[in-house]
Amino acid sequence: MQKFDVIVLGAGQAGIPLAKKFAKAGKKVAIIEKREIGGTCINDGCSPTKTMVASARVAYLTKNGAKWGALSDNFRIDYQTVLNRKNEIVESFRNGATKGLEKEKNITIFMGLGYFETANQIKIDLKTGTIDVYGDLIFINTGCSPRIPNIDGLDKTPYLTSTTIMELQEVPEHLIIIGGGYIALEFGQMMGRFGAKVNILEKSDTLLPHEDDDVCIAITDIFKSENIEIHTSSEVLSVSGDNKSKIVKAKINGKEHQFTGSHILVATGREPQTKQLKLSFAGVKTDDRGYIEVNDNLQTSTKNIYALGDVKGGPAFTHIAYNDYLVVTDNLLKEKNHTTKNRIVPYCMFTDPQLGRVGITEDEAKKKKLNYKVAKLEMKYVARALETGETKGYMKAVVDADTKQILGASIIGEQGGEIMSVLQMAMLGKITYEQIRNNIFAHPLFSESLNNLFMSLDE
Repeated sequence: MQKFDVIVLGAGQAGIPLAKKFAKAGKKVAIIEKREIGGTCINDGCSPTKTMVASARVAYLTKNGAKWGALSDNFRIDYQTVLNRKNEIVESFRNGATKGLEKEKNITIFMGLGYFETANQIKIDLKTGTIDVYGDLIFINTGCSPRIPNIDGLDKTPYLTSTTIMELQEVPEHLIIIGGGYIALEFGQMMGRFGAKVNILEKSDTLLPHEDDDVCIAITDIFKSENIEIHTSSEVLSVSGDNKSKIVKAKINGKEHQFTGSHILVATGREPQTKQLKLSFAGVKTDDRGYIEVNDNLQTSTKNIYALGDVKGGPAFTHIAYNDYLVVTDNLLKEKNHTTKNRIVPYCMFTDPQLGRVGITEDEAKKKKLNYKVAKLEMKYVARALETGETKGYMKAVVDADTKQILGASIIGEQGGEIMSVLQMAMLGKITYEQIRNNIFAHPLFSESLNNLFMSLDE
């Protein structure tokens, strides 16, 4: 049995830097990956999807160029070029991550499925057989995978997930999406812009049910303006079909409807990759959905085992996984006492325009009965938006009426994530909305209109 100071299960966005950090600290490290180095983010999450979203945006601008005085004749999509560009970027990122691990002399990479035998012992199924490894400290960074709901006929009908849809060699003629969350909307708009007819079926009363109602309404209106059909309050009853044609039957507001399309995308959330880990052999507890339970220091119910990233539940974002790595390594290597408690969690949905979000929503402020105020400014009143022709959406911030601190923000607009990040920095630095209102921003930027956003609170 090979013995290590540290074993990392999963080479994702927490596992890779964590392995390198411990290796640089002189620890003997094993990193185990069953699929591809880089995890979901690099291989079938952030990197490939945002690359394809960028291609879809260029397609949209080209097709609608007359608005800006740029006419395009014989517009068409070269989908193979879209895929080639995506694959090249993914391969580049993956190779970079792999080489970064390989150059560390204290790291041994095992490509295979790892699972627990004891709290310190991992068995690895390699292509050449199985081996056992021992580790003093073990870190789990195995992430999540698409959750497949129990829908009548789905097990007999060809369908796509957020992973397999990017392997298609052609644009779907008619894509039916089951689900109306962030993944569903990014792919829905993307494929619509590539030329697919798109239907989105969401079981909740609105798209993005965790966002404020005005966010849901604005995003819905934007999608409808691009001829994407939105059906909320949709209960999918059954699916059927073959490789050429699929049928989805759904009950919408009490009435049964039938949708016929060329492809089905199942985008109903994700679930933790813990079933194969045999966590009970190590005494690691999970919740009823399979997520690993951790304390504020990311330690599991077994003292020497930690869990990072999506596999532990909570906000499922790459940047959270990376921050988990910082918490763990600072605590264990630098004897700090960082926790995950009260972290400011930003995120961005890469539709066009983007939705940038940080802090609490207006609905959450109401539920908490806070003394708050809401500042809101539509993008059609933002100078930079008018100049660039990007007037969809709005800026919105929730502020504490007493301290004048920013509690949260929702930005729907071109560069929405970047504008949100400005407000996140203000939250971190305890900068009041009055200071932002009176600040000098470079003209003409989108962020400059944060002046006007907070001037609305003086009215």
